[in-house]
Amino acid sequence: SRIADPAGEGMVAFTVVYEDSAMQAATLSDERRGKGNSLSLLDGIPVSIKDLFDVAGDVTRAGSVALRGSEPAKADAAIVARLRAAGAIIVGRTNMTEFAFSGVGLNPHFGTPRNAFDRETGRIPGGSSSGAAVSVADGMAAAAIGTDTGGSVRIPSALNGLSGFKPTQKRIPLDGVFPLSASLDTVGPLAPTVHCCALLDAAMAGKPISPPRPRPVAGLRFAVPETILLDDLEDAVAIAFMRALDTLSDAGAVIDRIPLSELAEIPALNAKGGIICYEAYRLHERLIAERGALYDPRVRTRMEIGRAISSDEYETYKQRRAEIRQRVAKTTVSYDALLAPTTPSIAPPIADLASDEGYWRFNGRMLRNTSLFNFLDRPALSIPCHGRNTPPVGLMVVGESDDDESLISVGLGIEAALENVWR
Repeated sequence: SRIADPAGEGMVAFTVVYEDSAMQAATLSDERRGKGNSLSLLDGIPVSIKDLFDVAGDVTRAGSVALRGSEPAKADAAIVARLRAAGAIIVGRTNMTEFAFSGVGLNPHFGTPRNAFDRETGRIPGGSSSGAAVSVADGMAAAAIGTDTGGSVRIPSALNGLSGFKPTQKRIPLDGVFPLSASLDTVGPLAPTVHCCALLDAAMAGKPISPPRPRPVAGLRFAVPETILLDDLEDAVAIAFMRALDTLSDAGAVIDRIPLSELAEIPALNAKGGIICYEAYRLHERLIAERGALYDPRVRTRMEIGRAISSDEYETYKQRRAEIRQRVAKTTVSYDALLAPTTPSIAPPIADLASDEGYWRFNGRMLRNTSLFNFLDRPALSIPCHGRNTPPVGLMVVGESDDDESLISVGLGIEAALENVWR
């Protein structure tokens, strides 16, 4: 009923609603529960999925009209199958930036769902998992599944007051997920709490569906990198971030400020488009040639940057990436997590992105902090850290590669420490 409400955002947040199959699945879940045979802690929980996950019998459009007429998927994506096996109810497919290639969440084909905060103004939802975040923030789903190649789970989570989790890349299978960048794509949940994210992550990773135990904040060592991540913060973000640090410090955490100067090498390496533009263009080259006029021009323009990147340059990017990852790990391994604002700005009004100048400026700002940790292949959470009745702000908590469950334990402890700050 919330999705169908004409006064709400449901008709823009969702591209497909599985009303009949969702109700059937709910009935079966109720029957299992009545017999004491629930499949897992997720049995009966309504979950939305981003419009780039395969669902058997559906065309996977990835937020684009250029894929109309494509063959329907023959099977569910691996993560969809795992969620169904856990009893989760797939309520629908959510709107997204076309082909997941933007951090602001605009879609000229299917519309742009408005952020849950300050709806009268009409602020961006964040992208690319735009409808995913709005579906949860507006109570149209209990949780959502998105993808994160440069921040597309964490950004909309932060801007809509949700928790979001980007895992180490190899943790969640990408089978049946329409790709953007094979080197950087990840699948992650958006949900009200870290606890909720942990359950969904476990299901998708094929792990036992129970969250790790929280690690109390007292005695944990956190690092705040000062390179790039703290530059030019909006006042609301700076205030919320500093209050979060003070709260964690008061709870007994040790917080060090470190330069982590290697972060400055990443934007320089990506100045010509980097790995993501090379891989995205090679994936879309044929479709752009055939149906490029149907693309969002801003998405196509960014993809076409990859045309000028040679295979030798691409190999150099991958080598440099591996080197930078190794150097950063030597510095960060002694900390329990890194802390930073998820985004340097709160959600701007959609109207401020009407011009190309405004669009590219805010797209770059939204992606600035999060994309660094896709490059480094680090698991990362975004946890709400704003105060009541203030614009949503996310605290990004970054762990070590392949140590996702430890990060979730730390995130659960941070969530508990911050609970009275933002709820």
